[in-house]
Amino acid sequence: MVSVGSKALASRRARSCCNLVEDNLILMGREDKSYNQGSKNKGMSRKTKNGSFGFDADHSNKSVSGRATDGTAKPKNSSKYQNTFSEPQPSIVRKQVDPETTKYFSEIVNLFESDGVDFEERPVICGNALEEAKGKEFELATDYYISHTLQILLEGCNVDHLCDFLRGCAKVFPLISMDRSGSHVAETALKSLAMQLQDDEAYSVIEETLTNLCKVIVDSPFDMMCNCYGSHVFRSLLCLCGGVPLDSPEFHRAKPSMILAERLNLSASSAPGNNLSHRHQGFPGLLKFLVLGMLKCSEEDVKSLLVDQYSSLVLQTALKLFAGHDQQLLQIIPVLLNCRKENLTEGNFIEMTAVGDIVELMKEAACSHLMEVILAVSPESLYGEMFAKIFRKSLFELSSHHCGNFVVQALISHARDQEQMECIWEELGPKFRDLLEMGRSGVIASLIATSQRLHIHEHEVCKALADAVCLPNESPRFVVDRILFLESYFACVEKSNWKWPSGAKIHVMGSLILQTVFKFQNQLIQPYITSLTSMEVDHVLEAAKDARGSSLRGHFGELAMHSSGSFTVEKCFNASNLSLREAIASDLLSVQSELPKTKQGPYLLRKLDIDGYANRPDQWRSRQASKQSTYKEFYAAFGSGEAKSSKSDSFLADTSKSTSLTKGIKDVRKEIDHHLASSEKYVKHAVVDDVMKLKNNKHKRGHGGASEKASGSVNQKPFLSVDLKKNKRHGQEEQSKASRKKLKV
Repeated sequence: MVSVGSKALASRRARSCCNLVEDNLILMGREDKSYNQGSKNKGMSRKTKNGSFGFDADHSNKSVSGRATDGTAKPKNSSKYQNTFSEPQPSIVRKQVDPETTKYFSEIVNLFESDGVDFEERPVICGNALEEAKGKEFELATDYYISHTLQILLEGCNVDHLCDFLRGCAKVFPLISMDRSGSHVAETALKSLAMQLQDDEAYSVIEETLTNLCKVIVDSPFDMMCNCYGSHVFRSLLCLCGGVPLDSPEFHRAKPSMILAERLNLSASSAPGNNLSHRHQGFPGLLKFLVLGMLKCSEEDVKSLLVDQYSSLVLQTALKLFAGHDQQLLQIIPVLLNCRKENLTEGNFIEMTAVGDIVELMKEAACSHLMEVILAVSPESLYGEMFAKIFRKSLFELSSHHCGNFVVQALISHARDQEQMECIWEELGPKFRDLLEMGRSGVIASLIATSQRLHIHEHEVCKALADAVCLPNESPRFVVDRILFLESYFACVEKSNWKWPSGAKIHVMGSLILQTVFKFQNQLIQPYITSLTSMEVDHVLEAAKDARGSSLRGHFGELAMHSSGSFTVEKCFNASNLSLREAIASDLLSVQSELPKTKQGPYLLRKLDIDGYANRPDQWRSRQASKQSTYKEFYAAFGSGEAKSSKSDSFLADTSKSTSLTKGIKDVRKEIDHHLASSEKYVKHAVVDDVMKLKNNKHKRGHGGASEKASGSVNQKPFLSVDLKKNKRHGQEEQSKASRKKLKV
């Protein structure tokens, strides 16, 4: 439910509306067809501007954003393709909301805010209020304050009143949708329709209402598609007709992380909509009518739709909704690719004369986003034709472009067979170093992942990547280090002098590339294994600490199998917090049967208590937590000032301490371990002694008098518990004294 503020605020709103005189004409058409692309994108904000009240005209000066090499937003230069739609939107006169109507809706707000409406009465009151809106839907929906009240009414009314309202404003629905306030009213109405679909009996009346809306929209869809507010309502309408949740991010705009995970085989790939658990009954006929209707336009209009930020989003949603419906996609996609032939057949979906324009369009930010979706949902026959006619021989050109490279990533990730991958490798295989120098690591990552998925050129892609980050005749020792810091390494002029940039953030794509590489069979990635096992301990610790360096997790078992690596694993374990210790133990558990065959394996298994972790994980965690707690107490009591100032909850130990301090900490750690072990032994001996004393007392009581029995029975239970605690405490005090003496020495 939308909050509309207090009663006092509502009263002030009413007085302001009464005093406002608004006689001017509001032009609803886009006067500036080019959309000043340097202006700030206002999105779906409802915040009022100074000097703005009531009806909000189209303030959607738009900013078509490009993407940086890592997928972040960057400002983009203006497109050479300007919006030149042939049919301008007619102007409309917006009448002032009369004071009586304003007062009426103000009273409705007060009634709801006073909680004076029973749940059963709410639909009736909402319906009656909507009756008062008849003939004034446009003025009320575009009024900043009254629009909030309309949202409350549309959420609380029954399906008949809801549909009556939408049918009453059908002719101006696009204008309402393109308004800053009206767009929220339109969104609320569509969401309420989706909720009403839970009742099967409401389906026919809702279908009739949506049909009226769709007929009005397809008469002139371009302004609504290219408007920042209207496009959002348009996508919600598509989702409603498609039977998917209106607020689904999968259809409005998928998260880049989700897309990247699918491309790199890090998550299961699926067609859009397959994972939705709350689909509702849709209107497939209306969906097709709406989408095909909005594409009935001239060639120049289609180009404008492709490069416009907001219309591109509408088209992306439409394509995702048709995923898996090849017949509909074969009607829609060729139109977007400027092929207008009748009776299209396989092999003739794309005209060769349009290829040059398509390649150039893919260098536009909005069109590149759209092309990614086209490649993801295209039927196999159409994908193959696009691959052969559009992309072949243009892969490196597009990969070099800051927008086009994302299209190439999508093309590679959706390659259907080894033959296509062969063509991709032929053109991009020799260009690994060039692409990394240009910051196009995403193309490399997609290529490696697809090589793995299709089982072709697996050894070649791994070798090409290693060669790209190594100097001629250089050993592969630093391959992993440099991939973790791709940007830093390739920004270094004297690459032979490059060093691990301590404290810098690990490159996200570099980490993801390594995760993909380590999925290959070991014989294919020996340079990477050599590099991993040769990493300096401090570097391994720092990489494991960085959330982006998660590529190292999962490979501690592999490290432990090497003699030098086992030392690194032990160091990492000792310097880590409990969560990373458990991650290391889990990795070693996977190689528990192989580790005893190595030189350091038995020691490492015993030192890290992997058997204890396997059989009694809760007790293992408790022991590790107890050790860490004791370490903190010892550091607080005996550590140097430097040790005391270190954060006790830090993820890793500070590796920048001096050698003497490091040695001191090692000694303290050994002393703690010795203390804990000795305390456990002492407690065991104390228990044994107490048990023996108890047995002796029982024996004496068996041969003694009644007084002895009474004395024994009184002291029997307390003797064991009190003396045991006393012995244990005495043992701890003795151990503590010994520790202090040793540390002082």
